[in-house]
Amino acid sequence: MVGDMATAILVRHGQTTANAGGVLAGRTDVELNDHGRAQVQALAGRLADVPLAAAVTSPLLRTRQTLAAVLAGRPDVPVVADPDLSEVEYGEWTGAELAELAKDPLWPVVQAHPSAVTFPGGESMAAMSARAVAAVRGRCAEHEPGANLLFVSHGDVIKAILADALGMHLDAFQRINVNPASVSVVRYVHGRPFVDRVNCGADLADLLTTATDEAVPGGGKGG
Repeated sequence: MVGDMATAILVRHGQTTANAGGVLAGRTDVELNDHGRAQVQALAGRLADVPLAAAVTSPLLRTRQTLAAVLAGRPDVPVVADPDLSEVEYGEWTGAELAELAKDPLWPVVQAHPSAVTFPGGESMAAMSARAVAAVRGRCAEHEPGANLLFVSHGDVIKAILADALGMHLDAFQRINVNPASVSVVRYVHGRPFVDRVNCGADLADLLTTATDEAVPGGGKGG
């Protein structure tokens, strides 16, 4: 199609020990748990026949583990680690239990007005959104029309990228669910992006057991 740029395949890492334990990992390196490893093995099967021009990952361990599983047996796909796809810097919230964070006066602001939030000792949600969107759009613009780029990142980061593609204000991004090991797809076209998939392929059990009445930093408990 005339005017096409590349297509961004947005993958959230598989479930981690922190997801399962209700802990906000942030930029702490936590590993995939057994369920997360099974998720990414299934994800690799779903993406096995998708041609990839390149893969870009957050530098954190859980995303690198996810990407390694997806690209097992595909050594010809170039891989780049991009800090602009890294998790939000949650500052003093990092490592805390979500149940405790829910008592913090900042919590309801995170839910209703994330664009106004700067985490204590950390990053603002607006800054996270700006860096992540710029990274994905910029890398897609570097490739030939019709190329598929795989981006492996984190819940809030992917939600921000999707909100931008949907033309939504960041304050509405908590309405989007991005479960562990799910796939979302944005096709960038000169003039406007098209969102083709959101939260696709997430385990049905995860979708049914993850709380959706109130979004949490990190993009959900992950089942």
